[in-house]
Amino acid sequence: MKATQKNFATGLVAALRTCRVFYFCGPDESGAADAAAKIAAHFADAEKVELAGGDLRRDPVRLGDEARSVSLFGDKRLIHVRCAGDEAFDAVEILLASTVESWPVVIMASSATDKSRIAKLLADRPDALVTMFHPPDVRSVTGAVRNMGDAVGVRMSDDLAERIARATALDTRMARSEVEKLALYLDASPQAPRTADAAALDAVGAVSEDDSFMPLVNAVLGGDSARIGGELARMHEMELNPVGLLLAFERRAAQLAQLAGRIGPRGDINSFLESEMSARRVFFRDKGDLAQQMRRWRGRRLERLVERLVALHRTLLADNRNGELALSHGLAEIARAAAR
Repeated sequence: MKATQKNFATGLVAALRTCRVFYFCGPDESGAADAAAKIAAHFADAEKVELAGGDLRRDPVRLGDEARSVSLFGDKRLIHVRCAGDEAFDAVEILLASTVESWPVVIMASSATDKSRIAKLLADRPDALVTMFHPPDVRSVTGAVRNMGDAVGVRMSDDLAERIARATALDTRMARSEVEKLALYLDASPQAPRTADAAALDAVGAVSEDDSFMPLVNAVLGGDSARIGGELARMHEMELNPVGLLLAFERRAAQLAQLAGRIGPRGDINSFLESEMSARRVFFRDKGDLAQQMRRWRGRRLERLVERLVALHRTLLADNRNGELALSHGLAEIARAAAR
């Protein structure tokens, strides 16, 4: 079966009854992680077994062995596979060829799409679910933040929810963490809800903008050569997570692609962004940075930017020990291209 990002939540209950393989792909890693977390919550009492795609490529039989085996104490199991592309294809094919009942398998492939070999293998099967997650927009993440708050008893306005969405670079995992901190701070619960305000968010949130990824994102994509060195040094000093930072770049690139598709090749950028702000698709504080970046990244240049970010993502997943160095080199190249 195939699901879209919009109907995944409504179809999940039925899928949990019939599916034994869940395949989550697409560039929105946080959305895929949220989906995997919902599966894990349903099997809360199961032993979680982590497997890497590279390991399954070397030993494709292992996935079936793990999915059919019983733990020492007879507990249920949930097999979680993280891969970049199709390196686990043979392992999934062997698993599906067996008629022996197996434990559920969740596969996360953030660098793949629903056109990958594994996705095509699973799409027409009634016992599998394929879902591709695209980078979210501000409005959808704002709504998700409101829902997160309702679930833990934190009432908030649209403006406050949007502030959390933007502060976490549209990463729903980070946004959930902020909402949970708010609930603890306010002593809120579904039985005793509390109303959050800006002061409460300031009390539990980051103390300065330096804790955000966006200054570096804007400096690199805006070609601001004077700031690049300082921002890369800040990345090292603050030990910013390379994958999380790269996801912020990918989300901004996706936003630029969406804006470029709506404005067309000859539209006026300033007036277009004004209309986007009125429609609440663009935050007013982002207008200057977006205008600068839209002038630099359009057409084929924007396509090459996306390709470069995807290649960087694969590099980080393949060698996380040297991730910061690889990311610094990659961002410096992108900044030089933006400055030209």
